[in-house]
Amino acid sequence: MIKSLRIAMLAHSTNPRGGVVHALQLSEALNELGHSVVLHAPDAAGKGFFRAARCEVAPFPVGPAPSNMTAMVVQRIEDYLAYFRVSGTAQFDLFHAHDGISGNALAALKRQGRISGFFRTVHHIDEFADPELSRLQARSINEADQLFTVSEYWRGWFQQRGRNAVTVGNGVDGHRFTPVRNATDSAMAQTLKRGSGPIFLAVGGVEERKNTLGILDAFEQVLAVHPDARLFIAGGVSLLDHSGYQAAFSTILSQNPALAAAVTCLGRIADEDMPALFRNADALVFPSLKEGFGLVVLEAMASATPVVLSAIAPFTEYVPPPAALWCNPHQPASIAGAMLAALSPEAKASCTAAAQTVAARYDWHRVAAAHLPAYHAFLDQKEGLYA
Repeated sequence: MIKSLRIAMLAHSTNPRGGVVHALQLSEALNELGHSVVLHAPDAAGKGFFRAARCEVAPFPVGPAPSNMTAMVVQRIEDYLAYFRVSGTAQFDLFHAHDGISGNALAALKRQGRISGFFRTVHHIDEFADPELSRLQARSINEADQLFTVSEYWRGWFQQRGRNAVTVGNGVDGHRFTPVRNATDSAMAQTLKRGSGPIFLAVGGVEERKNTLGILDAFEQVLAVHPDARLFIAGGVSLLDHSGYQAAFSTILSQNPALAAAVTCLGRIADEDMPALFRNADALVFPSLKEGFGLVVLEAMASATPVVLSAIAPFTEYVPPPAALWCNPHQPASIAGAMLAALSPEAKASCTAAAQTVAARYDWHRVAAAHLPAYHAFLDQKEGLYA
């Protein structure tokens, strides 16, 4: 009989960022495999997680975050420690962090002897100008007892630096993200004021890592061919400071009224509306410069939406050539060419057929199962020490 584990899963917020989505889906899948999981996160807005969960959740109230990013990170680490001082840790067998904030909180609890160790999923490594943020990021990784990554690229990155990590991959909910349209599609079309022109979708907000300025440059070239095209940018609920990059984005639009009229920043989209958003787009434009995996790529593929994708790892690991419209993310002309190619009926048909085959291979229960050997090995080792 497989032992049912009591797992404390930790995320940095309740907002729908990729790492939080992964943590929630993993928690639900582990719960469905018979384990008891509680997903924790600081909840500044007091609204709970971005969607209802199929597992126990513990969004705990915190005060407003300081405007300075380093101070914000330090505050949220302290918020986590204050929470566990009250709630305790004895009710869990395992602790699993998905980011630097919760990883630092668990590192502190480990140093205090309140937990015996912890796991850390690393989606990607950020680069910070502030040495303190870099130190905190490294601490959340270096003091973890076991690392998980979502792609072979990042497992190899750690291996080159003498650290072992387990690749667990990502998943997609094939019941939600599907080509089959429903009433939400018509409502989304009205929200987008969909006309006869093509709609391009970018997800992740206006961020350097998402290459939004490159997308904007490429879209301006697309407008020369399709003056009725529209670009919608969804998401962007981030704890990191992207104000400088966003100011550059706003400046470009302010200097080009025609471009500005064709670009709309949607902000945060309700989770239940995301499948319809993908289905209403002629293509997802995702020429990221750095990703852990790119969860929205699978979601778009499962929705039969063509994906314009950077020809870099980790995408090249799991997306075969026919399943995407590939581009050089450093060349806007290459991005524009892939965007235009996505509008070809022949290219769309062949691309989406291959892409749906890719998406069908990624299941959250498989992701959950990939964690279990490391979980059990840790517990076996701990029990051996105290036997």
